[in-house]
Amino acid sequence: MNASGPTLWGCDFSSAPSRRKPIVLARGGLRAGRVTLERLDSFETLAGFGACLAEPGAWVGGFDLPFGLPRELVEQLGWPTDWLDCMRHYAALERAEIRDRFAAFCAARPVGAKFAHRATDRPAGSSPSMKWVNPPVAFMLHAGVPLLLDAGVTLVGLHQADPARVALEAYPGLLARSVLGARSYKSDDKARQTPERLIARKDLLHALETGAAPLLRGSGLRLKLSHAQHDELVADASGDRLDALLCLLQAAWALRQHQGGQARYGLPKFDPLEGWIVTA
Repeated sequence: MNASGPTLWGCDFSSAPSRRKPIVLARGGLRAGRVTLERLDSFETLAGFGACLAEPGAWVGGFDLPFGLPRELVEQLGWPTDWLDCMRHYAALERAEIRDRFAAFCAARPVGAKFAHRATDRPAGSSPSMKWVNPPVAFMLHAGVPLLLDAGVTLVGLHQADPARVALEAYPGLLARSVLGARSYKSDDKARQTPERLIARKDLLHALETGAAPLLRGSGLRLKLSHAQHDELVADASGDRLDALLCLLQAAWALRQHQGGQARYGLPKFDPLEGWIVTA
């Protein structure tokens, strides 16, 4: 814990981490309105990341993975509608079974309304949490939420555990789009790692460092980076490190709300089965 409160975490998550595509964890802090990035860690296995989550400490973290499923989907499948019971049921399923169940659900629905959505998806502009490809967020939920539960972490509004380690569902695309609009800033495909995307990363970081991004401007926050950190983030054409940082900034916003007296870290009232994306 630093002088101004808990450490900040931001996580760019992968349901199948590897050396090529690890889980990236940004760690930093908040002091006098300045959000600092202390370090970036990578995890090539789910077990390694789970061990990190379980370490004692005091942090508020934004995690780029869904924390819940759409109520419409859960009810139609006949799964438990209590969040913890639902997550335990979901975690016990194999991914192939999840894919088959969700595909059958979609097949029975009209074109243009194949997926069920959570209430948070539309204001956040996020993919439905039942989507199993491009991106496979259903599998991210399947891999990530059990790690948080096993580590004894509190998931705000969903599950109370260790009050010192606080997890919030984050979505870096929400913050990035508020600055860049429809401009893309990243790609895992080397052929699509263009100068235009590099310029977009520079523009996004400039808005974060000057406090011009709408989320920061509205809360009096500003990102402080070293020159080396700035260059590392710009150079990462996959955007994984930048996405982890964006999640950290969403966590900083939430911590700011909490320090201002909001018991739910700035989250509105939401369906306790579905969850909510912070800052949406």
